Amino acid sequence: MSNALQNLEPKIIWNNFSKLNAVPRASKKEERVIKFIYDFGINLGLETLIDGTGNVVIVKSATSDMENRKTVILQSHLDMVHEKNNDVDFDFDNSGIKMYVDNDWVRAEGTTLGADNGLGVATIMSVLESNEISHPRLEALFTVDEETGMTGALQLDENILKGEILLNLDTEEDDEIGIGCAGGVDITLTKKFEVSTNHDLFFIKITLNGLSGGHSGMEIHKDLGNSNKLLSSIIKDLNDHFIINIAEINGGGLRNAIPRESSFILGVNEADFENIKIQSQKSFAIIKNQFIDKDPLINLTTIKAEGSYKVLTFKNQNDLLKLIHNCPNGVYKMSENIPGLVETSNNLANIQLKQGNLMIKCLTRSSDEPSKEELKNFIKSLFIDYNYSVNFSGDYPGWQPNMESEILAKLIKVYKKLNNSDPNVAACHAGLECGIIGSHYPKLDMISFGPTIRGAHSPDERASIKSTIKFWKFLKEVLLNIPFK
Repeated sequence: MSNALQNLEPKIIWNNFSKLNAVPRASKKEERVIKFIYDFGINLGLETLIDGTGNVVIVKSATSDMENRKTVILQSHLDMVHEKNNDVDFDFDNSGIKMYVDNDWVRAEGTTLGADNGLGVATIMSVLESNEISHPRLEALFTVDEETGMTGALQLDENILKGEILLNLDTEEDDEIGIGCAGGVDITLTKKFEVSTNHDLFFIKITLNGLSGGHSGMEIHKDLGNSNKLLSSIIKDLNDHFIINIAEINGGGLRNAIPRESSFILGVNEADFENIKIQSQKSFAIIKNQFIDKDPLINLTTIKAEGSYKVLTFKNQNDLLKLIHNCPNGVYKMSENIPGLVETSNNLANIQLKQGNLMIKCLTRSSDEPSKEELKNFIKSLFIDYNYSVNFSGDYPGWQPNMESEILAKLIKVYKKLNNSDPNVAACHAGLECGIIGSHYPKLDMISFGPTIRGAHSPDERASIKSTIKFWKFLKEVLLNIPFK
């Protein structure tokens, strides 16, 4: 176990979390973690299977006092979001996550922590290896590539599971019982521009950073700053005051993370450099004041860029800035049926321009299929009019709430018993795998819960220690109250 975590309770969970976090496990690079989980099951002497996609299933027989209960699927995903601060030197492909304890929080040193969904994985591992927990027959399902396409869930073997109840351990508030989630679709916009060389230009780099970032589903309603949107607005303002030439853009990261850092390389008249810095700071001051409470560390720098670059034509750069400005970002529509629930949103996640090759990546989410279609087709029409190529991929369904769920009634009763309060029964705007798994196994009774995690998908990700204790106690009690066959 990591020295920082060795005295934390529940020791069995933090021990397994430390072992898991020593294994690099980026989405689509899960070979090592698949082997890690497979070996874990085999070493316990349990039936362990891998389907054609890489999903791992470990089966554990019921304890003698629970053989007459329904089979339960415990489910979490193996992959984690690999994000780090730009000033942090860290090799995700070859290094384990470096963790430390900050009062009630477990954090990572300048990177994502992997509590999403590593704490769920570690918890399932703990149930599997414990000889002291009463439980029905268990099927532990560890899926792959949840964060960048839901590939594991989408391609799940439809004959590998026998369970009747699914407990997804990927909710991030310990008082919440999840009964529904959003579906999503990846949108990729591309275009090849004509570019030219102008040896008279002086090149500068403008960078916006210090934003909080966060989960593009769970935190999209918080109006956190999107670095792509904000920096593009500053560049658009410069374009109105000076002759500028866009050469490169490097904005944001993964589709499911609200972008925190973006930069533009511009060709300008050298004589305008100081005035451009002054004007950009004027534009930035307005933005900084707008986000001072939500993103207090927001920062803008303008420096000379070394080297020479090819630039866009004025028409193409004007069109591009206009499209970035008009592309929907954030909440598009709120639910009419569930108060406070975001129904449909878009995250303008990543913009890359180099040598005239442009790629823009978005993630559109919705718990309502018609609204998802409406928004994705609106974005398509916006860019098609300017001869961009538009590709949709990774489309997955949402999970519709079932208020008559038998396991939901059980969980509410158990939560009240343990906490003397009512849980928050809610749907979420994140893309849980339940809707997809349910499409393969339509008779499953599904529910989602988990410990409190903050800042998922960002280097500010942290997991509550007290909440993990509460979650562990809750899960063990839930397993004791699984319905009879």
